[in-house]
Amino acid sequence: MVRKIFPGVSAILLSLSLEGLWAAQAWAESAGSPDPTVVKWGFLSAALVTGLSAIGAAIAVAVVGSAALGAMSEKPEIAGRALIFLGLAEGIAIYGLIVAIMILGRI
Repeated sequence: MVRKIFPGVSAILLSLSLEGLWAAQAWAESAGSPDPTVVKWGFLSAALVTGLSAIGAAIAVAVVGSAALGAMSEKPEIAGRALIFLGLAEGIAIYGLIVAIMILGRI
């Protein structure tokens, strides 16, 4: 079901995460970080947490959004509650971004 909704999204997010990882790794090597192995794993974990949380949020928004539109077509007065659930689903990506920033702050 997810492949029908989001064709190629995971490949795009993975490539963007890897590009960010390579750029951050080049920046860290130019800054003279103490242990390159720790820096590589730190940037890899930050890229993975960002990409995977974005994929999870996209799936959640797709499922919740379609259910919310179906419910609003029957009862238009629940539009406010539907938007709250969509915001909660989008929060998954924000949490992943916060965790990635915390990881990058420790490197």
